[in-house]
Amino acid sequence: MKLKNMKLEELELLSYSDLTYRILKEEKSTMNTPAIFNIICDLLGYSEDDFASKIGDYYTALNNDKRFVMLDSGEWDIRDNHAIDISLEEDDEEELASEEEELEEELEDEDEMEEDNIDMAMDDDLDDEDDDLDDLAVLDEEELEDNE
Repeated sequence: MKLKNMKLEELELLSYSDLTYRILKEEKSTMNTPAIFNIICDLLGYSEDDFASKIGDYYTALNNDKRFVMLDSGEWDIRDNHAIDISLEEDDEEELASEEEELEEELEDEDEMEEDNIDMAMDDDLDDEDDDLDDLAVLDEEELEDNE
């Protein structure tokens, strides 16, 4: 149903963002912030004072709503109408490859350090065992019988 055919009670149930989405869909063209909000104010019966006091919050709401995109011209449109074109230049690709190599080297270094730490810990355990053996004495059977 078109916005112009909706009752005021129905319009009041919609958020500004929902109204904006419907307006941009119906108009099938981009619009700037004041133009869209003027239509909303007309639909809801707001005064010029209401327009002036609420347009800042309205603009913030549009910026936070991911359904909309602001174009270079300063006009709003529905994001679905715009493809996002991400292209990497050759320099960017080389930089990404270099960063990946550095990250792989760091991970390898960390693995080697971890392995070294494990080896050192095992060596320490073996050294501790040798220290414990120094305190032991070998007793023959006669000495064992005497101690009993």
